[in-house]
Amino acid sequence: MPKSTVEEIRARFDADVERFSNLETGQSAAIDSPLCLELIAQVSSAVSPHAKSLLDVGCGAGNYTLKLLQALPNLDCTLVDLSLPMLERARQRVEAATSGPVHILQGDIRDIELGEARFDVIVAAAVLHHLRSESEWLAVFRKFHQALTTGGCLWVFDMVEHTLAPVQNLMTTHYGDYLNEQGGAAYRDKVFAYIEKEDTPTPLMQQLDWLRTVGFEKREVLHKSSCFAAFGAVKD
Repeated sequence: MPKSTVEEIRARFDADVERFSNLETGQSAAIDSPLCLELIAQVSSAVSPHAKSLLDVGCGAGNYTLKLLQALPNLDCTLVDLSLPMLERARQRVEAATSGPVHILQGDIRDIELGEARFDVIVAAAVLHHLRSESEWLAVFRKFHQALTTGGCLWVFDMVEHTLAPVQNLMTTHYGDYLNEQGGAAYRDKVFAYIEKEDTPTPLMQQLDWLRTVGFEKREVLHKSSCFAAFGAVKD
């Protein structure tokens, strides 16, 4: 089955702003989303306590930026998303929570120029699974490395795949059970259908290797549950 185009993904998120605007639940289709939201905020503050600038890639309605602002007040915030309605909601919410400037960039992270040494913290939540090839993953991770200041940190929360087929099958079953508890069989089937159509998750260990390839020697796994993981790296 051909994967969704960027335009198709943008259209789906344009119509789904409200679901992504709940700071307490995070992204409800993702296992342990509120926990990882909190973990990434706490770790960002611990690793980069003097951070002044944040880049939120695939910001949605701004939940990750809002949570980070609770731990690191008054950051300069740059928000990136495919969806303009998402960006407009995120900007409205974030401007009310920081005295720093808030910049929005609509577009695909594969195409956006980030510059060099501009950000102290970069977060990317439930977005990188839209990358399609190893070359795209490496290019985006390299872009993040270049855009970070020395000592800056990158944190990712996303769906991941597993290298061993029996493990992948087991984790998929666990995820299906979770979705069924959240919204019943119809909800489970709907989520699995758009994952099949839209997403290309990649094994966690492979992503950690790619982070090292582009220059991140210090990498950490914060949390993993079933098909989801929170992890990141610090730029030396």
